[in-house]
Amino acid sequence: MLSYIVKGGPVMIPIILGSILGFAIIIEKAWMFYAMRMDTQAFTGDLLALVKAGKFHAALELCEQNRNNPVALTLKVGIERRGLPVHEVEKALERAGNGQVKHMERYIGGLISIIGIEPLLGFLGTITGLIRAFMAWERAGSSVTVSALAAGMYQAMITTAAGLIVAVPYYLICNFFVSRIKYVSYDLSDSSIQLVEALTEAEKKNVESALIS
Repeated sequence: MLSYIVKGGPVMIPIILGSILGFAIIIEKAWMFYAMRMDTQAFTGDLLALVKAGKFHAALELCEQNRNNPVALTLKVGIERRGLPVHEVEKALERAGNGQVKHMERYIGGLISIIGIEPLLGFLGTITGLIRAFMAWERAGSSVTVSALAAGMYQAMITTAAGLIVAVPYYLICNFFVSRIKYVSYDLSDSSIQLVEALTEAEKKNVESALIS
């Protein structure tokens, strides 16, 4: 492997550095998604049942138990502001949800940049390798041999392969992360709407109870 890297020439240095940085981002995002795993539908159902029953303290505890999940963190903000007007609660939920999405998207732009740059670096290595091969051909003239051209051709092929080897799997992984973020964003929006409705229902019950008493 080391011999291939050496034959790839100096362009292999940024290709390798990019692959290491991209791998670090992938590990960070994979750990984040692993930590935030949760049955969102079951959690939301349990939380809304507590809210409708007026058990806000228990609902906040449930959110705290799942504090690694963005849905739980967002809904916790809404419950904490239950005494505010509905439009204020909705704004608070929107801000909290946007903050969670922003956190999930952290470093994704960097990973996308690496995916785009890696093949370009490979093509750059191809061009410089071909230039190297033609310069060797020019120096050797009619006595050119395959071995004289081999170094440049090696560089051309190895750098292209290296760039694509990094970019292709990283592209697939990045698409998976983006789809997960979109899915969680939909859950955030849907759960927030359901929470506002549940808070409104709980408030109506409190008013009716106060009138009856």
